[in-house]
Amino acid sequence: MSAHTWLIVALVIYFTAMIAIGVYAAVKTKDHEDYMLGGRNLPPAVAALSAGASDMSGWLVMGLPGAIYAAGLIEAWIAIGLTIGAYLNWRFVAPRLRAYTEIARNSITIPSFFENRLRDRSRLLRIVSAIVILVFFTLYVSSGMVAGGVFFESAFGGDYLVGMLLVGGVTLAYTLFGGFLGASFTDFVQGIMILAAVLIVPVMAVLALGGLGDVGAAVDPAHLSLLGGDGLTGVTILAIVSSLAWGLGYFGQPHIIVRFMALRSAEEAKTARRIGMGWMILSLMGAVAAGFVGIAFFADDGLENPETVILEMAQLLMHPLVAGLVLSAVLAAIMSTISSQLIVCSSALVEDVFKVVAKREPSQRLLALLGRACVLIVALVAILLALNPDSTILDLVGFAWAGFGAAFGPIILLSLFWRRLTAVGALSGMIVGAATVFLWPLLGTGLYEIVPGFALNLLVASAVSRMTYRLDEEVEDEFTRTGAIVTQGTPKP
Repeated sequence: MSAHTWLIVALVIYFTAMIAIGVYAAVKTKDHEDYMLGGRNLPPAVAALSAGASDMSGWLVMGLPGAIYAAGLIEAWIAIGLTIGAYLNWRFVAPRLRAYTEIARNSITIPSFFENRLRDRSRLLRIVSAIVILVFFTLYVSSGMVAGGVFFESAFGGDYLVGMLLVGGVTLAYTLFGGFLGASFTDFVQGIMILAAVLIVPVMAVLALGGLGDVGAAVDPAHLSLLGGDGLTGVTILAIVSSLAWGLGYFGQPHIIVRFMALRSAEEAKTARRIGMGWMILSLMGAVAAGFVGIAFFADDGLENPETVILEMAQLLMHPLVAGLVLSAVLAAIMSTISSQLIVCSSALVEDVFKVVAKREPSQRLLALLGRACVLIVALVAILLALNPDSTILDLVGFAWAGFGAAFGPIILLSLFWRRLTAVGALSGMIVGAATVFLWPLLGTGLYEIVPGFALNLLVASAVSRMTYRLDEEVEDEFTRTGAIVTQGTPKP
């Protein structure tokens, strides 16, 4: 068979495996809580790799290696910031959020947790949170589908529309039927594929070149500096601060922290943290190494598109079937993020909009059907937006990351670690944080908007809460019980 045929075979194998996992997850999904949160029964390894895969998207396999190839180690500051943020998220947020969301009336979404934790009887906090999720994630999902279509077009020589519909359709299929479990199990497999791709490809390239000496000789010394070729300047400091600030976003990303809520227990967050951070550090090191090795590998001809450095090396060094699986790993990175975001959008529509306006408690069967219908609706809207690749701005990924980080991050931290947070304070801070993300770029400072957005949210939420706090014995008791579970473990029945 031709190399192109082998690539298509690899793609068919990958898509078939994802749909099969989705069918398996559908069998395991019994009710609405299973569909939205996996019945809070996610093993640590699945939670860890699922969170990592849904987080990194195509940036890990294409964006980061391409940036290192083009500009050197100065581009690694984002990876450093993300690593620090992910560790702090797993270390402090994961166990407490897992315990608190169950104690706070078994909240299965972030907006419902805000409402239950803060006893917001107006329900405004829950609805505003759901609207923020729907607006950002519908466009975020569309961006992912555009990325999938463009990648399919460039890597497999196919048509953009066919590729976009194929990526969107397969992702929709296993998410629609498998729900949260389908997204998590496929993310687990996709996480393994991503890790294998970013580790194996640079190792094979080094061996093909004859050793690390040849790689070192081809790399410009300026590329090896974390400060870049210009050294420490005001612009460099601003760029480094903005890159590190990406780590702040982790505390407010619904599609990531929902994995914490789905763990079997708060105690298993430690195991999940070790697995997740191990996966993340190895993956980032592999991606950075691939960028550097690519400089030596393509020293003679260069690359027209630096972001294809791993893909090009894979196709030159591996059997076409194996190279096809590496290319599928890029689709895996894109699809894992899309599936996780679809589930969060569905939960926002069903749990935080429909159940709020419904006059009576719907049945579990109706909720499960509505959950699947909402996944379908959001996916179809995203596909319509992605029909024209120019209609969706892929830079929105960074904007949405800042939006969620600034709107939700401080409220998550305050709700978990500060007794005196109030619903009015949380809502005020959330609105200020989100508004700052929209308005800050107009000032042209060059500072990533998550920094002022996060800080102002924290300041406003704290100040307003101090003015509006009223003692509630039930809320105090829940806060205390959560702390006891995290420090002493779940009490035996």
